Amino acid sequence: MLLSSPDQSVTQLLAEWRAGSDAALDRVIPLLYEEMRRIATMYLRSSNPQTLQATALVHEFFLKTPGLREVEWENRSQFLGTAAKVMRNIVVDQARRRAAGKRGAGLERVTTTGIPVEEPLLDVLSVDQALGRLEVEYPRHAKVVELLFFGGLTAEESAQVLSASGTGISTRTVERDWRFARSWLFNELYRELAHK
Repeated sequence: MLLSSPDQSVTQLLAEWRAGSDAALDRVIPLLYEEMRRIATMYLRSSNPQTLQATALVHEFFLKTPGLREVEWENRSQFLGTAAKVMRNIVVDQARRRAAGKRGAGLERVTTTGIPVEEPLLDVLSVDQALGRLEVEYPRHAKVVELLFFGGLTAEESAQVLSASGTGISTRTVERDWRFARSWLFNELYRELAHK
């Protein structure tokens, strides 16, 4: 197993939290906080300044942790992968609420690189819908996107998370899936922009 000592400490604390120790969650938060802020920043980069800040997004995630208590955490990577998915849902839900308020209002604008340059902008809802379509056709590939791009995990960590969830997968397969998924998503989003 690829777990280092800090990873084992996080895994142990998550197991203690699952067993009922709220103090264990209090001890694990500082160990994961900076990584979770990095994940949150990836979701929020180049977004409208009226959206959540990274710190607020992490705090919003931790408000949802009671529902995650029952998960049998295999390792730190699995927890961060789950955190990435939950934070994605929070950002998408916020964009939907804002869009529902006024047609066309509230669409969060992001660039494909995260750097504001003169290239087509994509809204959070379009990216989420494309990722949802990828998930239907290629579920493993969509999970790889969540772990690598949104979760900020390495290919090796992503393989570890996927293997822990019952999908035995190598680092090389994760890298291939990532290349395929990027291409697939680019084509989907480009097609969508072309029809607007």
